[in-house]
Amino acid sequence: MLRSLLPIATLTIALLSTGCSNAQAPAEVTPQEFAALADKDNFILLDVRTPEEWNAGRMKDAVHIDWYADDFTARVSKLDKSKPVLVYCASGGRSSEAQDAMRDLGFKQVVNLDGGMKAWRAAGLPVVK
Repeated sequence: MLRSLLPIATLTIALLSTGCSNAQAPAEVTPQEFAALADKDNFILLDVRTPEEWNAGRMKDAVHIDWYADDFTARVSKLDKSKPVLVYCASGGRSSEAQDAMRDLGFKQVVNLDGGMKAWRAAGLPVVK
Protein backbone atom coordinates (compact mmCIF):
# COMPACT_ATOMS: atom_id res chain seq x y z
CA MET A 1 0.00 0.00 0.00
CA LEU A 2 2.69 2.47 1.00
CA ARG A 3 4.64 1.63 -2.13
CA SER A 4 1.60 2.51 -4.32
CA LEU A 5 1.35 5.94 -2.68
CA LEU A 6 5.02 6.78 -3.27
CA PRO A 7 4.58 8.26 -6.80
CA ILE A 8 1.74 10.48 -5.57
CA ALA A 9 3.73 11.62 -2.54
CA THR A 10 6.81 12.32 -4.65
CA LEU A 11 4.83 14.33 -7.23
CA THR A 12 2.99 16.28 -4.55
CA ILE A 13 6.12 17.11 -2.57
CA ALA A 14 8.04 18.14 -5.68
CA LEU A 15 5.31 20.39 -7.02
CA LEU A 16 3.99 21.88 -3.80
CA SER A 17 7.29 22.55 -2.09
CA THR A 18 8.28 24.78 -4.99
CA GLY A 19 4.84 26.17 -5.76
CA CYS A 20 5.54 24.77 -9.24
CA SER A 21 7.75 27.75 -9.98
CA ASN A 22 10.92 25.68 -10.33
CA ALA A 23 9.42 22.29 -11.16
CA GLN A 24 7.80 21.34 -14.43
CA ALA A 25 4.41 19.83 -13.69
CA PRO A 26 3.46 16.72 -15.64
CA ALA A 27 1.05 17.26 -18.51
CA GLU A 28 -1.48 14.76 -17.16
CA VAL A 29 -2.10 13.27 -13.72
CA THR A 30 -4.34 10.67 -12.10
CA PRO A 31 -7.44 11.69 -10.14
CA GLN A 32 -5.61 11.12 -6.85
CA GLU A 33 -2.67 13.30 -7.92
CA PHE A 34 -5.09 15.94 -9.25
CA ALA A 35 -6.96 15.95 -5.92
CA ALA A 36 -3.73 16.45 -3.98
CA LEU A 37 -2.77 19.38 -6.19
CA ALA A 38 -6.28 20.91 -6.22
CA ASP A 39 -6.21 21.00 -2.42
CA LYS A 40 -3.56 23.73 -2.48
CA ASP A 41 -4.20 27.47 -2.83
CA ASN A 42 -1.55 28.17 -5.45
CA PHE A 43 -3.46 26.40 -8.26
CA ILE A 44 -6.36 27.57 -10.42
CA LEU A 45 -8.91 24.77 -10.85
CA LEU A 46 -10.58 25.09 -14.27
CA ASP A 47 -13.65 23.18 -15.47
CA VAL A 48 -14.08 23.43 -19.26
CA ARG A 49 -17.30 21.41 -19.56
CA THR A 50 -20.67 22.62 -20.80
CA PRO A 51 -23.08 24.43 -18.46
CA GLU A 52 -25.25 21.29 -18.31
CA GLU A 53 -22.28 19.17 -17.24
CA TRP A 54 -21.21 21.84 -14.73
CA ASN A 55 -24.69 21.91 -13.19
CA ALA A 56 -24.70 18.11 -12.82
CA GLY A 57 -21.73 18.31 -10.43
CA ARG A 58 -18.28 19.82 -10.27
CA MET A 59 -15.18 20.05 -8.15
CA LYS A 60 -15.24 22.40 -5.19
CA ASP A 61 -13.76 25.86 -5.92
CA ALA A 62 -13.56 25.28 -9.69
CA VAL A 63 -13.79 28.15 -12.17
CA HIS A 64 -16.11 27.38 -15.09
CA ILE A 65 -15.21 28.41 -18.64
CA ASP A 66 -16.94 26.32 -21.31
CA TRP A 67 -14.48 25.12 -23.97
CA TYR A 68 -17.21 25.38 -26.61
CA ALA A 69 -18.12 28.99 -25.74
CA ASP A 70 -17.26 31.67 -28.29
CA ASP A 71 -15.51 33.68 -25.59
CA PHE A 72 -13.38 30.84 -24.17
CA THR A 73 -10.07 32.39 -25.24
CA ALA A 74 -11.01 35.85 -24.00
CA ARG A 75 -12.20 34.55 -20.63
CA VAL A 76 -9.33 32.15 -20.01
CA SER A 77 -6.83 34.88 -20.97
CA LYS A 78 -8.00 36.85 -17.92
CA LEU A 79 -6.76 34.13 -15.53
CA ASP A 80 -3.42 34.63 -13.77
CA LYS A 81 -0.86 33.12 -16.16
CA SER A 82 1.76 32.97 -13.42
CA LYS A 83 -0.30 30.43 -11.45
CA PRO A 84 -0.38 26.75 -12.34
CA VAL A 85 -3.74 25.61 -13.74
CA LEU A 86 -5.45 22.27 -13.18
CA VAL A 87 -7.92 21.68 -16.00
CA TYR A 88 -10.61 19.03 -16.42
CA CYS A 89 -13.62 18.09 -18.54
CA ALA A 90 -15.86 15.01 -18.73
CA SER A 91 -13.29 12.49 -19.98
CA GLY A 92 -10.08 14.38 -20.74
CA GLY A 93 -10.41 15.31 -24.42
CA ARG A 94 -11.61 18.91 -24.23
CA SER A 95 -9.36 19.67 -21.28
CA SER A 96 -6.38 18.38 -23.27
CA GLU A 97 -7.31 20.76 -26.10
CA ALA A 98 -7.79 23.59 -23.60
CA GLN A 99 -4.41 22.75 -22.10
CA ASP A 100 -2.74 23.17 -25.50
CA ALA A 101 -4.61 26.43 -26.16
CA MET A 102 -3.64 27.81 -22.76
CA ARG A 103 0.02 26.99 -23.32
CA ASP A 104 -0.21 28.87 -26.64
CA LEU A 105 -1.64 31.82 -24.68
CA GLY A 106 1.39 31.89 -22.38
CA PHE A 107 0.29 29.80 -19.41
CA LYS A 108 3.43 28.16 -18.03
CA GLN A 109 1.96 25.23 -16.13
CA VAL A 110 -1.27 23.51 -17.16
CA VAL A 111 -2.04 20.04 -15.80
CA ASN A 112 -4.82 17.90 -17.28
CA LEU A 113 -6.91 15.38 -15.32
CA ASP A 114 -6.44 11.98 -16.99
CA GLY A 115 -9.94 10.57 -17.61
CA GLY A 116 -11.72 13.77 -16.54
CA MET A 117 -14.75 13.80 -14.25
CA LYS A 118 -15.55 10.20 -15.19
CA ALA A 119 -12.27 9.05 -13.65
CA TRP A 120 -12.69 11.49 -10.73
CA ARG A 121 -16.11 10.05 -9.86
CA ALA A 122 -14.93 6.45 -10.39
CA ALA A 123 -12.17 7.14 -7.86
CA GLY A 124 -14.83 8.19 -5.34
CA LEU A 125 -13.58 11.76 -5.09
CA PRO A 126 -15.93 14.57 -3.96
CA VAL A 127 -18.34 16.38 -6.27
CA VAL A 128 -20.44 19.43 -5.37
CA LYS A 129 -23.58 20.81 -7.04
